[in-house]
Amino acid sequence: MLTFRRAVAAAALILTILYLFTHTHSDSSLSPLGSAAAEKQQQQHGTEHASTTASHPKDDSSKSSQQASTNFKKSSTQRPLVDPSTLSLPDKLAYHFPYDLPTKFPAYIWQTWKHTPASGDFAESLRPAEASWSEKHPGFVHEVVTDAVALHLLRYLYAALPEVLQAYEALPLPILKADFFRYLILLARGGIYTDIDTHALRSALDWIPPSVPHEAVGLVVGIEVDAADREDWAEWYSRRIQLCQWTIQAKPGHPVLRSIVARITAETLRRQKAGALHVSDDKVVEFTGPAVWTDAVFDFFNDDKYFKGVGNITWSDFTGMKGPKKVGDVVVLPITSFSPGVQTMGSGEYDDPMAFVKHEFEGSWKPENLRHIGIVYDGTENEQIEAQQKAQQEAQAQKQQQKQA
Repeated sequence: MLTFRRAVAAAALILTILYLFTHTHSDSSLSPLGSAAAEKQQQQHGTEHASTTASHPKDDSSKSSQQASTNFKKSSTQRPLVDPSTLSLPDKLAYHFPYDLPTKFPAYIWQTWKHTPASGDFAESLRPAEASWSEKHPGFVHEVVTDAVALHLLRYLYAALPEVLQAYEALPLPILKADFFRYLILLARGGIYTDIDTHALRSALDWIPPSVPHEAVGLVVGIEVDAADREDWAEWYSRRIQLCQWTIQAKPGHPVLRSIVARITAETLRRQKAGALHVSDDKVVEFTGPAVWTDAVFDFFNDDKYFKGVGNITWSDFTGMKGPKKVGDVVVLPITSFSPGVQTMGSGEYDDPMAFVKHEFEGSWKPENLRHIGIVYDGTENEQIEAQQKAQQEAQAQKQQQKQA
């Protein structure tokens, strides 16, 4: 028969067992199995923020150090705190946006436009191009960022770097801001940036050759201009080999992105201080466009810090390409990949196996006389441009006559 004393004794025994069980269970987190489980849970939770934090290196000691740093715990392997205000801008960018090559490319697609696809003001002519990126990349986060949203987003990402924000807000033309934004968002978040008038012909998973592991690549770029066979190339192009920046794939923190962000920031603030921020339309390519982008990539190729003993890498190493080339952690795609169907400079057609992105070359930011849509550079460029300008003038005159009638 259960007496009061027996009931008290039984309750005390149960409480003692529960205490011992919970105490032993909490201590098990110090065992290798418990640590591995905790680290796995942390890595799974961290995938959401993979674009802003460096992933764990493969060696166990680095894992412990990184985990301790992430959890803000004191340990003998924790990196000392650095005062970012004492660093140069490139070093500040490296501090805030560390580069971790072995990580995967973030599954982001970034585009910019005046309106989002949800708006009734979004041009119907752009919908097939915009939709192609989601269709070819199911599971990717696809964002069309308006000017107003871009500013708020950058204020969040670069809150600790006021000089970068000052430069962005000081840029006098929308195209300059659009150029700068693509570098800034890729540096901070990574993924793919592509212009709103581009069509995805194939998934970005096909851009890197199967023989090249994705963890060995941090930047994918494509050739826009290959004018190696033209002695008068400087009259028509900014660089003899020019890389396009209407489509770029990158991992966050890549040194090329760090370099171009620092370069544009410094030049913008210098011009602002001198009261000389005006930029004519034909100089955009040199300030924020494909010319300075090409320079940043080639400067990286020839930086002894990354390519010691490799020798001078120039435009001649990339002319006439039919397939991709890998230089360090950068994959350079041939002109067909991002400029198929232009019928010049050796570009293939849209059904070419190396054709990945179709660009409409709308150039909506340019004045009419600088767009040159559909120009074939075969020695008759002037005549073609004059014919386009004449057709535009005739169309405008006809519209005026119709209004008056």
